[in-house]
Amino acid sequence: QVQLVESGGGLVQAGGSLRLSCAASGRTFSSYSMGWFRQAPGKEREFVAGISRSGESIYYAGSVRGRFTISRDNAKNTVYLQMNGLKSEDAAVYFCAAGQGDYSSRFRYEYWGQGTQVTVAS
Repeated sequence: QVQLVESGGGLVQAGGSLRLSCAASGRTFSSYSMGWFRQAPGKEREFVAGISRSGESIYYAGSVRGRFTISRDNAKNTVYLQMNGLKSEDAAVYFCAAGQGDYSSRFRYEYWGQGTQVTVAS
């Protein structure tokens, strides 16, 4: 099992940037695929990005491709989401997730953080 704690959310102007971090507990971080999801009020949870165990393979949702970058540091048990060119529609609670299945499948994530709020002011 793995525990996940997100940080880095906040208020940003449209067009600005934020970097989210997700720290994982345990010694087996590198055995998990990692992903970022988001959920805005009244909307379903959206799979934003996923990264394979080694970090060599990455998935992005079309809505964020070219603006967001997911990365991981297995030595630090941390996964990141760099968000550039933020838009009002990016505002949501962002969740970090871990799973032992396919990094690109939103159905394969089993462990979740509590979420961090991202607010975009237009």
